[in-house]
Amino acid sequence: MKVTWQKNMRFCGHTDSGHEVVMDAAPEVGGENKGPRPMEMVLLGLGGCTSIDVMMMLQKSKQAVTDCEVELTSDRAETIPKVFTRIHVRFHVYGEDLSEKKVARAVNLSAEKYCSVSKMLENSVELTHDYQIHPPKP
Repeated sequence: MKVTWQKNMRFCGHTDSGHEVVMDAAPEVGGENKGPRPMEMVLLGLGGCTSIDVMMMLQKSKQAVTDCEVELTSDRAETIPKVFTRIHVRFHVYGEDLSEKKVARAVNLSAEKYCSVSKMLENSVELTHDYQIHPPKP
């Protein structure tokens, strides 16, 4: 993997799997707002990692999930380095006749055992999670 400078405060990340993502800084620090901030990418990585875990488990347990969204809220330190101090992960799982027990188990197993990003962050950030089950979207 590598990150290459584009111009100003814009960089392009190149992954080993052949993908690219543009990252940029806010205009007030010389960026052009052409991509997410690197710290936003950390949150997206957490959301993507745990979402994949949860969906794999729910599909394996034959749950009729029609949609899944993850909301990530966070607090950061006020002084540099402005690390995350708290991250909350809230799953919104949509579907017909979903088992609350199976959804809870999938969310908990991802957070406590399977999600590599969660495990990496858990010793330095207050990391919490919950879920809400909804009927299918119209």
